[in-house]
Amino acid sequence: MYSMKRTFPSLPLCLLTFLLLSQQCTGIKWLALSQTTQHINKTQHCKSLPGLVSSQAQLCRTNLELMQTIIQAAREVKKVCQKTFADMRWNCSSIDTQKFLPDLERGTRESAFVYALSAAAISHTIARACTSGDLRLCSCGPIPGEIPEPGYRWGGCADNLHYGLLMGSKFSDAPMKFKKKSGTHANKLMHLHNSEVGRQALRDALVMKCKCHGVSGSCSIRTCWRGLQDLKDIAMDLKTKYLSATKVVHRPMGTRKQLVPKDIDIRPVRENELVYLQSSPDFCMRNDKMGSFGTQDRQCNKTSSGSDSCDLMCCGRGYNPYSERVVERCHCKYHWCCYVTCKKCERTVEKYVCK
Repeated sequence: MYSMKRTFPSLPLCLLTFLLLSQQCTGIKWLALSQTTQHINKTQHCKSLPGLVSSQAQLCRTNLELMQTIIQAAREVKKVCQKTFADMRWNCSSIDTQKFLPDLERGTRESAFVYALSAAAISHTIARACTSGDLRLCSCGPIPGEIPEPGYRWGGCADNLHYGLLMGSKFSDAPMKFKKKSGTHANKLMHLHNSEVGRQALRDALVMKCKCHGVSGSCSIRTCWRGLQDLKDIAMDLKTKYLSATKVVHRPMGTRKQLVPKDIDIRPVRENELVYLQSSPDFCMRNDKMGSFGTQDRQCNKTSSGSDSCDLMCCGRGYNPYSERVVERCHCKYHWCCYVTCKKCERTVEKYVCK
């Protein structure tokens, strides 16, 4: 890491702290691609893309066709993460790369989730792009070797998970394998482990999907293929792992240092568990140094007993009610055959935001 004196002689302390933190690990800076509006179809475009280390820029130049899919993956990570955590104090706001905050680089359970989701999302998006024909470099996944049950047959176009994992891991893991010093060894081990947890969740999400054939919808024969579940379902699985994540320490195990659970009898870290190095703040109050936006003005649910309840979301500060007029479809009627007509009804609902 560059010395403070030589590199940043006159920067304000708060900006200096942010810049130094941002150098610790650049593993998910590629998510800045979600802001890209340019169509990437020339190798010189790779230089101008935000958030890439040199090895990722090289992958861009040699796999130019892949970049639009990777940009789409970055957008999916942001959208799915924020939707998955909409009911919690930490709601993935800092994944908006215009406000990239230390909660994603400090080795917290939040960064564990984002690394896992990012690794899953990039491989998921590539695998499906193969299936849809958006990528010329790959095609449908292989037909399974096992013989299907009677009434079933393999067909269709399977998601190409093998190619998705191959290219996705090359791109998303590149910063952690970057030769230039960019963060502690413990952080790199944590990020690599959690990325692999995300990819394992993706492997587990490859399921059999079928389409029925037969006279009058009898479904006498089913054509089946291996397809991935939606990314939102994979994110919910990872959220469960986030809630039960294991705190680890970096200490000698045999001839080298490894990540081991901190508060449990000595055992290796399990392959399917998310791990983190540092405890998170409670995210109640705004704290830029810790990467917390706070929950002021966040909407809460007065009747809920879960994480979105006004008591938990507002951290005991109380909440303010407000009224909102909503328009809904109502008095719907089915007409033979085959359509539905509805009227529009307006009503006033009471909502609540944290003080």
